[in-house]
Amino acid sequence: MKKTLTALTTLATFSLPLLAAAQTVVTNLSQAGGFVINIINGVLVPVLFAIAFIVFIWGAFKAFILGANDNDAKEKGKNLMLWGLIGFFVMVSVWGLVNILTGSVGLNNSVTLPNSGVNIGH
Repeated sequence: MKKTLTALTTLATFSLPLLAAAQTVVTNLSQAGGFVINIINGVLVPVLFAIAFIVFIWGAFKAFILGANDNDAKEKGKNLMLWGLIGFFVMVSVWGLVNILTGSVGLNNSVTLPNSGVNIGH
């Protein structure tokens, strides 16, 4: 029960930025694509990088501090560090591909206010 409550609390905490972003009015497909890309780049990617970083740090902690005298614990820690680095590599690669695709398709981080001609860009 305690694990479920912790998981739900964590999920709710990470979902709050999505709730705030839900107030954006999308009037065409280009804005919808930009909105989705902004959520991916603004929320999902940093959370995944944080998880990979935590896995890497936990692996280093297990390998060099907890497993200082235990070879089995060192191997498990080194494996966690390796998976953390693989996660970083995969995320950077996918993030780069997403940015290349959004740049080539024309989905960018700028929004033009309707009937005003004012461009709000990042």
